[in-house]
Amino acid sequence: METFESLVRAEFAPKSTYLNTASNGLLPARTVTALHEAALLRAEGRPLTSLYEDVEACRAAYARLAGVPVGRVAVGASVAAHTGVIAASLPAGAEVLTAEDDFTSVLNPFHVRGDLKVRAVPLERIAEAVRPGTALVAVSAAQSADGRIADLPALREAARTHGARTYVDFSQSAGWLPMDADAHDYSAAVSFKWLLGPHGAAFLVVPEDFGGLTPVLSGWVAGEVPWDSCYGPVAELAHSARRFDLSHALFTYAGLRRSLGLIEELGVAAVQAHDLALADRFRARLADLGHEPVPAPGSPIVSVPGLGARQPELSRAGIEVSDRAGNLRAAFHLFNTTADVDRLLDVLSG
Repeated sequence: METFESLVRAEFAPKSTYLNTASNGLLPARTVTALHEAALLRAEGRPLTSLYEDVEACRAAYARLAGVPVGRVAVGASVAAHTGVIAASLPAGAEVLTAEDDFTSVLNPFHVRGDLKVRAVPLERIAEAVRPGTALVAVSAAQSADGRIADLPALREAARTHGARTYVDFSQSAGWLPMDADAHDYSAAVSFKWLLGPHGAAFLVVPEDFGGLTPVLSGWVAGEVPWDSCYGPVAELAHSARRFDLSHALFTYAGLRRSLGLIEELGVAAVQAHDLALADRFRARLADLGHEPVPAPGSPIVSVPGLGARQPELSRAGIEVSDRAGNLRAAFHLFNTTADVDRLLDVLSG
């Protein structure tokens, strides 16, 4: 009988102590195999039909993880592109509330409009900062820089009270934190972090009525019948969120299908328990070394002020972490073990 441990060990064999999933997740062996097979289809001139099937399988798998009907899920290439579609829908002068120093892809499309009122507040105050006249609240579920988790239920309640929409980026939480995308108007996530997929895919969840969005980036794949929509304007947009699709990076979805399959096999709850146990072990022993991480309870991302400059030294020792604004950022995921935690601590204490 396969266990969590046996499934993970069959898929991953890192050559380093890899603690940098908040930047890029490792690819499972099954994903690497699928990418190779997809490339051979092109190299050998065989039909690509199966690759389009992979796109739809990924859409369905993400819908299950997000807890929404598959008809509400669009696929694209980046969170920034999805944010841009949302930004384009807002009227001039609309107020967008954001968290200070959130990830750029969640913020910048609103700023470059030039005619929106973008207001930033500390993450901990974002729910209380929603006010009459706020049109949209845009925030990451987990902060990229330090792992702090937004109080999404409080935010949703405040937004409902004041008639604001919500937009949540799940890029740093999808795969380890159970999602409730149905609680928000819009949400997005990339595939190459905790979902363990290749670069080039991102998901957008929209309301059943599309939430007033216009598919300003749509092409032929956004047609109700894509292969009949290749020439001239699209005569009939898809009746589902597929109208917001961007042209598909087919190889990416071939691999991502297998990565999402692994997450579903393991179960998000089991992944969460594993990841948080390692992060908590790291936090507890950091205190013994006299270091105080940024408070981020319930997050597998641990940010330690003042230690970011040690990232090159750690990399030379075969330990991969990130330097974020002078903070050392370690991110623990399903392929990590207690030995990885202890090795990082041993080097830091040396």
